[in-house]
Amino acid sequence: MQPTFRNRVRLRHLHCFVAVAQTQHLGQAGEQLGLSQPAVSKTLTELEALLGARLLARGRAGTELTELGQRFLRHALRVLEDLDEAAVSVTGAHAAGLEHIRVGALPSVVPDLLQEAVLAFRRTHPDVGLAVQTGMNRTLIDGLKADVLDIAIGRMDNPTVMEGLWFEMLDAEPLLLAVRKGHALAKAPPSMAEIMACQLVVPAQGSAPRHSAESLLARHGFMLPPGVLETSDAYLGQLVALKSDAIWLAPRCAMRQALESGELVLLPVSGQGSEEPVGLLRQGGRELGAAAEAFVQDLRERAAARSHGLAGKTKA
Repeated sequence: MQPTFRNRVRLRHLHCFVAVAQTQHLGQAGEQLGLSQPAVSKTLTELEALLGARLLARGRAGTELTELGQRFLRHALRVLEDLDEAAVSVTGAHAAGLEHIRVGALPSVVPDLLQEAVLAFRRTHPDVGLAVQTGMNRTLIDGLKADVLDIAIGRMDNPTVMEGLWFEMLDAEPLLLAVRKGHALAKAPPSMAEIMACQLVVPAQGSAPRHSAESLLARHGFMLPPGVLETSDAYLGQLVALKSDAIWLAPRCAMRQALESGELVLLPVSGQGSEEPVGLLRQGGRELGAAAEAFVQDLRERAAARSHGLAGKTKA
């Protein structure tokens, strides 16, 4: 099969497959490539016939890579990248300052670690393009595998989902409960029953912090009540807590700055056992550009400084 595949496969097959993997939609991939949707579908069918394997699962909502499709995608991307590098080696088209970094991040890390790293990077690398998008952890992982993202700040997932990716831990973020300054429950240590009687803002369904939040409450003998506000958007969670009597339950990184400024006040509920490792995700074996490596190193140093600072406060 290998010689036959090598002789019959064409670059249009790879370009088409990668475009569909990245957009997760035949029509959008066609617009990107200047092809009709039927032409995209035909090209993919040809590729799957050459391989003798199904690479994509097609549905009304779009397309999704099969397990074999995820494996093939890594190789397809590598082939196209090698071709680009081959052209650069001849034309010398790669000039300094053209690097563009695509960063993905969980919404909870944006107000803290990511915001500071982005501001510092803009000062030190003003000519380097930086594109940042936020999303749930699985969205970030899909973006890395489809080469839509270069690096992401996210969480570990199960081994099957993490295939082909590297994870480097930065910190372990516990869940905290916070209220606005002047909140009735901030004046004296409240009971858990009093906390549960208030409106709650909790992490979105399906996220790792949501699972930890439910486990945290269960240890105190409670379940999430109906009528909670569910969001992984740190900005919305902070605004609701600041402008109402709601209690915000979220990872520490999401509310750190509001706590340090005194706008929010912590409630004395231990988050021990709710820690979720947050770290750097990237494609295994793929080298980053010099500017991207500098950005990653800055993230490492900032995360380490936060961990040491927290340890110092704990000892004090």
